[in-house]
Amino acid sequence: MDSISELLSGIVENADAVALFSPTGSLYDRFVDEGIDVIVIGTENTVDADAFVEIPLEFAEIEDLVKFGIGAAIGDNYVAEGDVVVCATNVFDEEIDTVSRVRATNSVHSSLYDLFVNSRAEPDVIRSVLEVAIDLGKKGQKGKPVGALFVVGDAGNVMNKSRPLSYNPFEKSHVHVGDPIVNVMLKEFSRLDGAFVISDSGKIVSAYRYLEPSAEGIDIPKGLGARHMAGGAITRDTNTTSIVLSESDGLVRAFKGGKLVLEIDPEEY
Repeated sequence: MDSISELLSGIVENADAVALFSPTGSLYDRFVDEGIDVIVIGTENTVDADAFVEIPLEFAEIEDLVKFGIGAAIGDNYVAEGDVVVCATNVFDEEIDTVSRVRATNSVHSSLYDLFVNSRAEPDVIRSVLEVAIDLGKKGQKGKPVGALFVVGDAGNVMNKSRPLSYNPFEKSHVHVGDPIVNVMLKEFSRLDGAFVISDSGKIVSAYRYLEPSAEGIDIPKGLGARHMAGGAITRDTNTTSIVLSESDGLVRAFKGGKLVLEIDPEEY
């Protein structure tokens, strides 16, 4: 009878590269010493890897994490279309305990990668807005659930395709998302109607905007309302990313190019 090692050897056989997710330095060195191409994927490059993919947020699902990592590796030319990549991740403990074999194809190339890397807005800005929406989804306003809509990037076009619902508290300011004090302001203003408009660099251009794009051709999940429809439609007509916090189900969703590309449960973060 074959040993377990022999039975499972097919997973790593003839692989073109290995993707290590947040590895220890000693594990990374062992793979490098084998002479195989190694890609490190994580929030920080703690092992000084030459091929490194930064994770912009914590993924609740391993599948999403692997898809993002492979998508980023394709986009950064660390692997080519059709390459076989062995992905080593941790599921049950802090140490890597799970290995999977993935072929780098367009179907694996994640829309999450496009959301952060191929968006007009800077990746750190998108991440900061997601963090605000997630935190607001956890805490709400005074313990009550709230909804919010953030439109990130291409602010000039967004302003042209919207109208004010009230006085813009950010009209003469130069504040940016990511500042802890500013994030508190965003959470406070989120209890009122309208969208926030945020520039590519993270400057808060406006609050209380009523978006006016056509909803024709926008397909959103059943049960979602006008806020999600407007958020999806504006990303079809402008080069933006919309991040929507649902008051009804508490989920955070991101739209790009008129399509839903990310769905997050704040309670899992």
